[in-house]
Amino acid sequence: MKRTLFITGSSSGIGKATVKYFSKKGWNVAATMRNPENESELTKHENVKLFKLDVTDNESIQKAINEAISHFGNIDVLVNNAGYGTVGAFEAASSQQIQKQFDTNVFGLMNATRAILPYFRKKKEGVIINIASVGGRMTFPLYSMYHATKWAVEGFSESLQFELNQFNIRVKIIEPGPIKTDFYDRSQELFKKDGLPDYDDYQNIIMPNMQNFSANAPGPEVVAKKIYKAATDNRKKIRYPVGGGAPLILFLRRIIPGNWFYAIIKLVLEK
Repeated sequence: MKRTLFITGSSSGIGKATVKYFSKKGWNVAATMRNPENESELTKHENVKLFKLDVTDNESIQKAINEAISHFGNIDVLVNNAGYGTVGAFEAASSQQIQKQFDTNVFGLMNATRAILPYFRKKKEGVIINIASVGGRMTFPLYSMYHATKWAVEGFSESLQFELNQFNIRVKIIEPGPIKTDFYDRSQELFKKDGLPDYDDYQNIIMPNMQNFSANAPGPEVVAKKIYKAATDNRKKIRYPVGGGAPLILFLRRIIPGNWFYAIIKLVLEK
């Protein structure tokens, strides 16, 4: 029986590239998204079927999982990819924006994971791959809420591996650096608050420098390949940094004193 990938957030960027790559490798792919009726490209790829799923809706998650198992006969790997980034001064963020950021990036990921666990436990096998970020182990200015969610994903995943090891369920974390996707435009939400211009000058310095990171970054295909490696290497390894200098950045984060690393970030982004 062909192996099957179940992935959230497949409509663009890393998600779409991952669907294509696994399909090319001969896998069945359950590509989930909020509006599958709007997707035409992925339907042309072999062994790919689209399913409607919103990670903030538990009922839609369970329905998509059940339908994927019914259609393909099995699920071997869950990739929790759905997510987006908020940016801007924390003071300008509304409660609704903060809640939405956590609902998607953290609670949605947890919802999908919890939904697949009974199935993986029963079959005594499975791989859960959570898409985090270098921003789950370091920070940039104006991304406090995005970083908060990715640090949460890192901690959740690292702890979860202990309790799932007894069921032969492996947990993996993908940590992309800057990647050329729509993360910095369509998938990014800017905090704005009327009557709060105090952060504007700082924001006008930081945002162009952040955009420069993505301008010369590799495409999402490099992340798709790393996800495939994590899914197939049969190792207990948990973290997979990839792209945009991620391995080097995280290596420096480990060996350089925190105040030095902080000074480097300020030097690069506040110039």
